[in-house]
Amino acid sequence: MHFHQHGYVSEDPRTQRARGHGLDRPTELPEETDVLIVGSGPAGMIAAAQLAQYPEVDVRIIEQRPGRLEIGQADGIQARSVETFQAFGFADEVIAEAYHITEMCFWKPDPDNPEHIIRTSRTPDDPTGVSEFPHLIVNQARVLDYFAEFARRSPGRITPDYGVQFLGLEVQEEGERPVVVRVKHTAGPRAGEERTVCAKYVIGCDGARSGVRRAIGRKLEGDAANHAWGVMDVLANTDFPDLRTKCAISSRHGSILHIPREGGHLVRMYVDLGEVPADDEHRVRQTSIEEIIDRANRILTPYTLDVRSVAWHSVYEVGHRLTDHFDDVDDAERGTRCPRVFITGDACHTHSAKAGQGMNVSLQDGFNIAWKLGQVVSGRSPQALLDTYSAERQEIAKNLIDFDREWSTLMATPADQLPDPSYLEDFYVKTAEFPAGFMTQYRPSLVTASVASGSRQELAEGFPVGKRFKSVRANRRCDAFPVHIGHETVADGRWRLYVFADAAHPAAEDSGARALSDWLVGSPDSPFVRHRREGEDFSAQIEPVVVYQQEHTDFEITDVPAAFRPRVGALGLEYWDRVYASLPGEDAFSERGISRDGAVVVVRPDQYVAGVFALDDVAGLAGYFDGVLV
Repeated sequence: MHFHQHGYVSEDPRTQRARGHGLDRPTELPEETDVLIVGSGPAGMIAAAQLAQYPEVDVRIIEQRPGRLEIGQADGIQARSVETFQAFGFADEVIAEAYHITEMCFWKPDPDNPEHIIRTSRTPDDPTGVSEFPHLIVNQARVLDYFAEFARRSPGRITPDYGVQFLGLEVQEEGERPVVVRVKHTAGPRAGEERTVCAKYVIGCDGARSGVRRAIGRKLEGDAANHAWGVMDVLANTDFPDLRTKCAISSRHGSILHIPREGGHLVRMYVDLGEVPADDEHRVRQTSIEEIIDRANRILTPYTLDVRSVAWHSVYEVGHRLTDHFDDVDDAERGTRCPRVFITGDACHTHSAKAGQGMNVSLQDGFNIAWKLGQVVSGRSPQALLDTYSAERQEIAKNLIDFDREWSTLMATPADQLPDPSYLEDFYVKTAEFPAGFMTQYRPSLVTASVASGSRQELAEGFPVGKRFKSVRANRRCDAFPVHIGHETVADGRWRLYVFADAAHPAAEDSGARALSDWLVGSPDSPFVRHRREGEDFSAQIEPVVVYQQEHTDFEITDVPAAFRPRVGALGLEYWDRVYASLPGEDAFSERGISRDGAVVVVRPDQYVAGVFALDDVAGLAGYFDGVLV
């Protein structure tokens, strides 16, 4: 954690100094704002947390509920989300209180007695080691609490305005804040009052029945729901031996996806309620909790489930639906006007809960649009950056729906109707990287470089352009402390410039990393010079990181050139913590297929690789940042 750069800090260093709109922030929802976020679910709260790092941007988040969420409906936390939590500073806390999924057990009918189920296999949850982060189960409400805490402690001091209902919006053709939003106070002294709030931009994070989506004319389209599941969080006693292990259970009486919850006792069960007739008209949603428990007991035969308490339950019908765009601009208008309204999460893509993707994908939606809005509204990036949100996230949602359709269908298929006895287990292992959140790969765009724009993937094969930056361990030179270099970055809106140095000694005149440093510090074409505002730190918009091939005993920290020891804060203190050396027996260059001639890996503020450049390709670096920074 980085602090003291402005002077001695004796209180909690996680609370940053209030700046900009974080100073004297109005307690009441004002009539005007820069960005209005509608909904305080996962996408809304991560967007608020990220935008709180842009104190120049005035942000309000409204929520119809009178207070915080108490019972979460989406609780599976995939490894990519935990990686994201690390950037927001609370991964360790979530890991400590969560249930950890380490394996999945598969139960099927006993061939000798098909009315009974038996365990047929155990499958490791992450058989290929796709991530150093765990797969977790924790109450969604706790995740939202952590994002809320981060937003409160950030310079923008953003807090939700509870008890405010979204009614509608209109995008006007002119005006500094052209989005006119109608809202109604539903709690507090102003309950019942309707009013308008004018904003530059609106982010709709208001769920599957999104009013923001309807207001911009987008529609969820796709498969009609044809299968129903009862879901319940229960405290129970049972003779079923895998109560505290994730299970896929298939019996003659239906299927259960069984997921233990945090705390040692709570479990969640998705109970198969069967096919839904076309003329059902949602009557299946009236299925009682007693019926769900009864069906669960039949599926679990010969075991019994004695439910002692029901924390929450619901019935839902599986439907796979998607909007054609995630903003308010149609294809014919793209490039002629700036999108003003964006939708995220269930507002633009719906699917089953079987793959545990709802909250996880929504988080990445919110992360993606938030840093882009922060850059644009603060005047640091061109408005064209906002067009990349829908282009990037709509394709990812489509891939998710295709995956979920296959997985949820398999979960509801009787074991004797699958192609072979291990088909479900094999599918689970084969596709592990997708539900873990690591298959996302953005196409070339303004913000993701291509071969045509100079990107050289062959120089760093382990950092695929468009995919998230997969961290690697190195030795921090200043204190000889081994760290995951990707875990050291913070969701503060900055790009990262990871310089993997050539083999020359850091102090050598022929060092390619030294030559690059000289250009970064001294050239008017350097993004650190060209795009830095007067009075800002050298690393205010781009954080420089260097990894040397030498071990930490082979060079001094003072041998490292100036770009990688930037002066920061009011006191102009040199910052040494982003200089790394090779770890014996765990060489980052070998681990990630990095050329011994060196490479520069540019990483976006949301942790995705934006491009790979040669050490001496300063024109390529300058060209990339000229496109994304003003």
